[in-house]
Amino acid sequence: MTSFRSPDLLERRSNAATIKKMMLEKFRAARQDPAFEQQRLKRIAVNEARAFRTAEREATKKVREAELAAQATLAAELAAQARLEAEKAEALAKAHAAARDASLAVEKKAERDARYAARKAAKKIRRRGY
Repeated sequence: MTSFRSPDLLERRSNAATIKKMMLEKFRAARQDPAFEQQRLKRIAVNEARAFRTAEREATKKVREAELAAQATLAAELAAQARLEAEKAEALAKAHAAARDASLAVEKKAERDARYAARKAAKKIRRRGY
């Protein structure tokens, strides 16, 4: 009966080196395969297309942000102009109200003066006995 013979250190080391060389050769052969090169070129093309689309999106986003900023500026200008016009209208309304109040005061004074003059004249007439 034969007994199991375990490999010694040198044999195991040489087997491992052989296996590493075989794996390296297999990897190098796979790298030389034309399908691998096509796959690599395809990946490069996909990455370039992705980068191009990303750049397009960024450019579109910047254009949109610029448009929004322009719209915001225009809206702010319009709001400022509307505020100015509202202030002018309010000042004009106050001026009209002041003028109306002044004219009412003048009318009341004229009315009072007229009543006073009428009373004075009536009093004079009563004194003289006309």
